[in-house]
Amino acid sequence: MDPSRVLVVDDDDTVREVLRRYLTRDGHDVLEAADGPTGLRLVRSHHPDLIVLDLMLPGMDGLQVCREVRRTSTVPVIMLTALGQESDRVVGLEFGADDYVVKPFSPRELALRVSRVLQRSRGPAAPAAPGSAEVTSADGELSANALSRTARRGGDELALTSREFDLLHFLLAHPGQVFSRTELMEQVWGWSFGDQSTVTVHVRRLREKVEPDPTKPTRIVTVWGVGYRLDGDLRPADPG
Repeated sequence: MDPSRVLVVDDDDTVREVLRRYLTRDGHDVLEAADGPTGLRLVRSHHPDLIVLDLMLPGMDGLQVCREVRRTSTVPVIMLTALGQESDRVVGLEFGADDYVVKPFSPRELALRVSRVLQRSRGPAAPAAPGSAEVTSADGELSANALSRTARRGGDELALTSREFDLLHFLLAHPGQVFSRTELMEQVWGWSFGDQSTVTVHVRRLREKVEPDPTKPTRIVTVWGVGYRLDGDLRPADPG
């Protein structure tokens, strides 16, 4: 497999230098930008496989860059933020970021997150059981194929980010089961730590794409005090 191309957008020269060293050591090709407009131009011209994006940038902040990227691309975005309030971090997720890391951070930890996100986005999601690479809802309205990493609603392909796809595939593979945010963080994100609001925001974003009325969800329902459940029985897709 060709090396992954990672774009690091941060106005701190030291941060870019350290991340370049760690990511290059892991075999990635690294592009750099010190401001928002330059980062956005590199996204459009070089089509990176993943973006590490600082929230506070000159020229155009990270939220604006993320919003523009999401107009045309589902490339994974890991946002860097020095802001400590949960509401500030959630805004980045609402704008389409897949994850965030709070500064100061461990470069090794961030490099590991990059590798894990790239592995998920470039390869098949782990099927829940043999033969379950493709799963569909009981009414056949929703389907997700882990091999092609494509999802459909009523025959139309859905534009999902890497995390949104993983979450949908996992829920389709476990219909009727209730999962807490902690369990979803472990099973879908592969982390035993992290801010659970990440899960909340991704569920909200996924509902906007799969629910007939996202304000009154009937597919991904909330089980109050417990977590989330995909309603309906799993029906394996026709292998033919």
